[in-house]
Amino acid sequence: MIPLVLIVVLLAIAALSYQFGSRAFNRTVVEMFINIMVVTGLYVFVGNSGLLSFGHISFMCLGAYMTAWLTIPPMMKSVTLKGLPAWLLHTQLPMWAATPVSGVFAALFALIIGRVIMGLSGIAASIATFGLLGVVNNVYSNWDSVTGGQGSIVGIPPTMNVWVGWLGAAAAIVIAYLYSISRSGLALRATRDEAVAASASGIDIVRERLVAFVVSAFIIGLAGALYAHFLSIVNPGSFYLRTTFITLSMLVVGGMYSLSGAVAGVVVISALIEMFRDLERGVTLGGLTIAIPNGVQEIAIGIITIVILMFLPSGLTRNRELSWSGWPLQRRLTPPVQTALRN
Repeated sequence: MIPLVLIVVLLAIAALSYQFGSRAFNRTVVEMFINIMVVTGLYVFVGNSGLLSFGHISFMCLGAYMTAWLTIPPMMKSVTLKGLPAWLLHTQLPMWAATPVSGVFAALFALIIGRVIMGLSGIAASIATFGLLGVVNNVYSNWDSVTGGQGSIVGIPPTMNVWVGWLGAAAAIVIAYLYSISRSGLALRATRDEAVAASASGIDIVRERLVAFVVSAFIIGLAGALYAHFLSIVNPGSFYLRTTFITLSMLVVGGMYSLSGAVAGVVVISALIEMFRDLERGVTLGGLTIAIPNGVQEIAIGIITIVILMFLPSGLTRNRELSWSGWPLQRRLTPPVQTALRN
């Protein structure tokens, strides 16, 4: 079973990190788990619909700020976030309660805005999602009394660790898998592969895209909440272009049409990012310190991504899924009928 394989692999990574990793390495692993949640959420929409979205990081922003509003002590909120409604200003919830609320908040926003965007197709839909990212970023960057503007909101309880990160990644994988084998997931992939035939068969393309949009927003909203607890501060700049393109690169490099590809892409790119971070800080070999200039990390990741896609256009997993019986399982998530029978 696909989710079980992925969850067990991630559990092994978490256990090894907890047992042998340094504090810095554990933080890297936690960040990787959060990115797995984000990219898995992207897979739910992008992988199943075939529409490229540049706006999903806005749901991460919504989730992060909602958990900040819910978990920061009221005394601090009354000083820095005076524009919050009274009921929210005096509310303080633990992380385990605030996180699902943050996911639901992002999903409700996606339900409202998605009714407009999901009626578009192709490049028009992608541009609309990019516009969504810009609107959310500008609102949160300038609404000083509610979001703190371009400054950082502090006081979020730093309750994240390797095990919480693993639980979040596992939950995201299970939700994404259940959606992919659901009737709605099968119908959406049918519209992705043969839109005209699917529409003629009675499938409501806009509705199915909207369902995936909302489910993906919920997962990414959860990721945003955990990311806020990971950093213990939030800032609009953390949820803009850099995060958007890195997470999309992770999805495409791994294989955007498979859940295994979403996870594999995050693991590979995260390992490369950490390697280049170490090189930027400097590595000592035989008394000689080797360091690369700051900023080379982004250039190197971009070049590596291009090289991978030149030789493996369908990603590292070739859009196939992991299984106990072999790697990779000799099928794709399409066509829908074969997927339904095999799962």
